[in-house]
Amino acid sequence: MTFVLAVDDDPAILRTLSINLRARGYEVQTAGDGRSALQIVDERMPDVVILDLGLPDLDGVAVIKRLRSNSQVPVVVPSARHESDDKVEALDEGADDFVTKPFEMEELLARVRAAIRRGGGDGGGGGAPLVIEVGEVRLDVTERRATRSGQDVRLTPTEWHIVEVLGRREGRLVRQSELLHEVWGPGYKRETNYLRVYLAQLRRKLELDPSRPTLFVTDPGIGYRLVV
Repeated sequence: MTFVLAVDDDPAILRTLSINLRARGYEVQTAGDGRSALQIVDERMPDVVILDLGLPDLDGVAVIKRLRSNSQVPVVVPSARHESDDKVEALDEGADDFVTKPFEMEELLARVRAAIRRGGGDGGGGGAPLVIEVGEVRLDVTERRATRSGQDVRLTPTEWHIVEVLGRREGRLVRQSELLHEVWGPGYKRETNYLRVYLAQLRRKLELDPSRPTLFVTDPGIGYRLVV
């Protein structure tokens, strides 16, 4: 049974999430603050975390940082914060998706399902094994292991999904709309800021000079390609 950790300081929202998730066969545990959430994670790693940013103790972004220090658990962020900077910061620290409150429950649940799929250990596509080697960078998509100059590099589930989509079209242009559809789902068409944030993260982790990328190349306003 898929284990979901829901974190929010609003008891009514937690109650609604619990009812809807359990009705769909999920195991659910809730936390009203960041420290309680991290304690639960220490005891048992969830399959996905639904995490509000406006927590009373630790900020949600701080919780994401702690999670990403030792885990690739998918994180979906529902928050009342409307500023784009907050969204970018949450994504930049490793959140997988962002839903603005008030949200439709079916939309949130669809994004949770998509995050869980991206977080699965099968490389995301169940296709032929895929290993990408360029210079000092080696990306084993099937085993989800990345190294640069022989050192392990931790990628999030969403970053791995982007690597796979680009890698299976080696050298060919993948349009922004197609990449959004493949990685986040059919409901995503205009969230190009997601792509900018995640490609910047991949470049920082893997490129020799992130400001002059040679591996993850942008065709401005059109899309991206992985050049090997």
